[in-house]
Amino acid sequence: MPGLPEITIVGTLTADPEQRFTKSGIAVANFTVASNDRRYNKESGQWEDGDATFLRCSIWRDYAEHVSESLARGQRVIVVGQLRQRSYDTAEGEKRTVVEVDVREIGPALKWATVKVAKAKRGNANTTRNGGESDPWTAPAASAKASGYSEEPPF
Repeated sequence: MPGLPEITIVGTLTADPEQRFTKSGIAVANFTVASNDRRYNKESGQWEDGDATFLRCSIWRDYAEHVSESLARGQRVIVVGQLRQRSYDTAEGEKRTVVEVDVREIGPALKWATVKVAKAKRGNANTTRNGGESDPWTAPAASAKASGYSEEPPF
């Protein structure tokens, strides 16, 4: 979406991604990434961690299922997405505003880890080619609309 700030975060997953499905069957995964500034203190000769920033993230459709199956608490990740501000009322009637990340890309950070990548199977059984592989270019477009933090994806 034009106009929303793009952000790249390198941080640690604070918990396993939480996957659920909307009423219309669309997968969504939510997770929090903690990121902090680390600086070398010349006086003490030690590395010191600054205050952590916690960003709540969401990712939709097949990507949500891939994230839920692949990533876990404590893993270091690289997230690219757009910042989105959302307001809501609590059960007590208080107005709250939060800033969240609509994730476009995510993957493990490989600074202190290695991974084995496996290509995911496409889930659309309606359009196949090449021995059963789905063709993403001929798959029907999603008709879901979104507004704020609804039951549908924001794109």
